[in-house]
Amino acid sequence: MSNKQDRILIFGAGVIGSMYAIKLIEAGFDVTLFARSNRYESLRENGLRYKGKGTVRSIKVNVIDTLENDDVYDFIFVTVRYDRSESALLTLKDNQSKNIVTMISNSMGFSSWLDIVGDRLLPAFPGFGGQIKDGVLHARFLPKIIAATAFGEINGLVTERIEKLAIIFKTAKLPYDIKKDMQAYLITHAVSDIAMLSVLQS
Repeated sequence: MSNKQDRILIFGAGVIGSMYAIKLIEAGFDVTLFARSNRYESLRENGLRYKGKGTVRSIKVNVIDTLENDDVYDFIFVTVRYDRSESALLTLKDNQSKNIVTMISNSMGFSSWLDIVGDRLLPAFPGFGGQIKDGVLHARFLPKIIAATAFGEINGLVTERIEKLAIIFKTAKLPYDIKKDMQAYLITHAVSDIAMLSVLQS
């Protein structure tokens, strides 16, 4: 399978979305970032700027601020804060992409999200922290024990799309962990992970 064939939209251009974008672009994937307002303008003008090996670097990225319903991606990663999750999913409701990966902390259950996007929903939890200062991403990696991105089907099955997502992560050299029960994982583990992320983002 050629990774050039995989189109990935990252909905949200904050720390987490930007970090995934860098890793996936470097691995050769067709990546688009959805951003708004000042962040959109900054990405268009300057590319995705990040601190690496002591210097500020820039990587070119496709960036959009509106999404057409027939603009179809293999995977859409939703990397917004929990309080913006519902509005983000409502924006994606009529888009025809089949796989929507919610990289959002959520211990409240998935019923409201399922009501919006149905079985396209694929819950996940990210493995990055950091901050954006003056338009530059300063990434901080979590300790290895919790650094892997966790994802899995709500019903616990290892489906074809789970296997495909795993290949994408492996190709991009991103640690991942397939979970059989994402709901239980988010309830029992996300609290400590969120605490770690908040420390890293402070």
